[in-house]
Amino acid sequence: MGDAPPAQDRILIANAGGISPALLEEIQAKFPSADITYLKLENFTPIPIAEYARRATHIVTFSNLPSVEDVSEVKLIHLFSAGVDHIMTHPIVQETNIPLTSSSGIHGPPIAEWVIMNWLVASRRFVSIYKSQEQHVWGKYGDWMTGVRDQVGRKVGILGYGSIGRQSIILSHNPHLLTKQQNGTVGRVASALGMKVYAHTASPRPTPASRIDRGYIVPGTGDREGTIPVSWHHGTDRASIREFLALGLDHLVIALPLTPQTTHLLGAAEFQLLAEHAPSKPYVTNIARGKIVDQKALVAALQDGVLGGAALDVTDPEPLPAEDPLWDAPNVQISPHISGAGMEYIPRSLDILKENLGRLARGEEILNEYKRGKGY
Repeated sequence: MGDAPPAQDRILIANAGGISPALLEEIQAKFPSADITYLKLENFTPIPIAEYARRATHIVTFSNLPSVEDVSEVKLIHLFSAGVDHIMTHPIVQETNIPLTSSSGIHGPPIAEWVIMNWLVASRRFVSIYKSQEQHVWGKYGDWMTGVRDQVGRKVGILGYGSIGRQSIILSHNPHLLTKQQNGTVGRVASALGMKVYAHTASPRPTPASRIDRGYIVPGTGDREGTIPVSWHHGTDRASIREFLALGLDHLVIALPLTPQTTHLLGAAEFQLLAEHAPSKPYVTNIARGKIVDQKALVAALQDGVLGGAALDVTDPEPLPAEDPLWDAPNVQISPHISGAGMEYIPRSLDILKENLGRLARGEEILNEYKRGKGY
């Protein structure tokens, strides 16, 4: 008798965004021997038909999960999100040991572009240029000799140097302050503009080996070796954060996960400290979570001129109510939590699943696994 054929992977994909026939074909090409089923469900709607979950060996979703009694065959649940905070209380997380993996690492390129786009829109006064175009006004050259400068030598601090932070720059993780994030792209792009990058992580990274990013990175992006920052800083206490803010930063990028320790981590005192040491009015970018910032204090800092501006892809709450004063704060740019969006998102997320299926088959440690009991 011959050996039994290997069990077929049965991948169930459930999400609210919809997947086109062309994308489904691309997904099937990634997993040529797998049986793939797709369900379109509103966010947080349970997977409704038990038979789907009961026959699945792998589930891919953002927030759609089945009942605990329906996952006896499930070997892994892969999330389209970078974190798992939105499903932390679900019985699948609380009552099972099914490995959970995130899409941490895929967001670096689009978010880095979003960060730098907004920074340049502000620093190059693009809105004023566009308004002049709309009004058919040819401005005077001399009007742009003040208040506009290039990026060479300007200092950008990345609060959370992980995968997003490294392309923009890299985010860090810590069981008390941070959860594992995407690998740094902001730092890479900022460095290419001639900026000096300052990295902050929760735990110390004193050696070259400790600065290596060992998570998933989109090929050709990020700062895997951790060589871009001119200096590294660390600490989970407020004193360490404030020491980082006092480095004389032109631009602060917030790239931390939301935890009880990071909630309202930055408020009036922190914005004032940032401004006191900056060579000019500092700019703040938040691509993490809105609750990390005391939003009322942020509005006041913008209104009072403590900060020169802010770019926010996240707010508190979301969606931001139409009457919220943040909309009308001076020099603020707000987008609806879409900095990581793009056509590459789902294929890149599934690249992580593909890598992990191979690792599971070889008995190796998988990428981006959520560690139950550690919070990241």
